[in-house]
This record gives sequence, structure tokens and C-alpha cells, in this order.
Amino acid sequence: MTDIVFVNGNYLPKQEATISVFDRGFIFGDGVYEVVPVINGKMVDKIYFLERLARSLGELAIEWPCSSDDVIAMMNELITRNAIVEGMVYLQITRGIADRDFAFPAGITSSIVAFASVLNLISNPAAESGIPVITTPDLRWKRRDIKSVNLLGQVLAKQDAYSRGGKEGWMVEDGVITEGVSSSAYIVKDNVIITRPLSNEILPGIRRRTLLELCSAESIKLEQRLFTLDEALAADEAFISSATTIVLPVVSIDGQKISSGEPGPITQKLRAHYIARLIDESEERL
Repeated sequence: MTDIVFVNGNYLPKQEATISVFDRGFIFGDGVYEVVPVINGKMVDKIYFLERLARSLGELAIEWPCSSDDVIAMMNELITRNAIVEGMVYLQITRGIADRDFAFPAGITSSIVAFASVLNLISNPAAESGIPVITTPDLRWKRRDIKSVNLLGQVLAKQDAYSRGGKEGWMVEDGVITEGVSSSAYIVKDNVIITRPLSNEILPGIRRRTLLELCSAESIKLEQRLFTLDEALAADEAFISSATTIVLPVVSIDGQKISSGEPGPITQKLRAHYIARLIDESEERL
């Protein structure tokens, strides 16, 4: 985390940033969030992030605290004030501050906070080595399509994966992989990418959406269907995508190598194309 954050209209040193103990995001997890990558000092995948943010807010009937243009301006200001060249901006909007009551309170103003962080997105060493994944039970609620700040299930799953040597967890429910703890999950078999179709059971990942577009443009075959752990272990390749990883190869699951245990060619191709797309997008605004 860098030095200047945004809290309800104010840019503050992070040491001075506070929220009310009655904020419903703090008490109930009653809010949503987004993470937007920054390349060359510019936000990328911006349109898709705004669309998903609007959908999440709508699903929870939370009002925008300001216009979408104001949100973008604020996030750009954070990038400037913190001199972020490569990294991300985190944004959170909650229903607001009210006395503790489960029902939606009337007449309150949504809260908004944001911060920026420096991250190595393009030259990530894990892109060369790949990462180990550990499977873990999916303990989350049934509206996973909303990018909610209710993340305790993911916290428990990530800690479970880390404690057993994983860099990411793949959550399992009813014998099939749902998604990564903080990423979308994919396998490759016989030159076909397989990923779970969208539903209330997974988050509609922005990187996932872009990867599907890249597959179409590059004539890479793709199937949207459920896949089991056994299928994943027998795959030719596996990988994840997220705002902070872009595309990263998975080289083992539960300690078992995927194929040769090295990043696969389709994964590497997709990462290269995605990074090129992000760089082009960032340079268009310079």
C-alpha cells in the first residue's frame, strides 16, 4: 500500500484514514469492491471494471456515491499522487453508515474508499516458473457473481492453500472446481481451454472475459463447462487469471505435476497476447 488513500471525498495519508464503526461494510460486509490494474501509470480494462461494478451495486441495491466519471477521476488522482507506474487501484463502496440493523436503512449515503499499490504485473517471476495450487472446499455464499466484500470464505480457503504450500487455492464443490480463491481457473486438454461457465456460482472475472475475446481472435478453441479435479490433474496445462496476476501458469495441483510440470505453450501465448493488449491500451492514453 502506498502513502495516500481516499476516504469519502478526502485524500489522506494512510495513517490518518479511518471509517466509522457503524459503516455497514465493517459490520455486515455490506458492500462491493473492484481491483483495477495499472500499466504505464494508466488504468487498463477500465470499461469492463465499470460494468461489473455497476452490476454488483445493482444486485445489492447500493447507490453510487458519485458518478462513474468521478470514480475514475478519483482513481486516476490516486495513481498520480502515489506515483504508480505499474500496480493496481483497489476501490470499495459500501451501503454507508447507520445504526446496526439487518434491514436496509433509508436515507443514508454510500461510503467509498480507495487505495493504490505498486505491483510487478508484467515481469512477474511466477510467469516463468508457474505456481502450485492446492484444492480446498468451497465454503462461500450462493451469490458469488457479486464482487462482495464478504470474503471470509476466500480468506479461509487461501490460508488453507498457503498452509499446505500453495500459492493459490482452487475451490471444490460437489466434485468439481468452481474457481480460484482470488482468480479464475482454467485447464487445457488437447489444445482446448476449458473453464467453468458464468453463473451465480462464480465471479464474472474481467480477465476471464478478455481471455475469451483473445481466444476468439487467435482461433484458440475454448469450452465453457464444468471440470473435475481428476480432469485438472490429467490436463496438458492449467492456469489462472486475475487483476494482479493477469495470466499465470499452474504447474502442480495438490503436489501433483500438471503434465511436465512446466508452463505450457497456450498459457504462455495467452499471457503474451494479454500483456501486449494492456500495454497498447495504456499507451493509447499517454
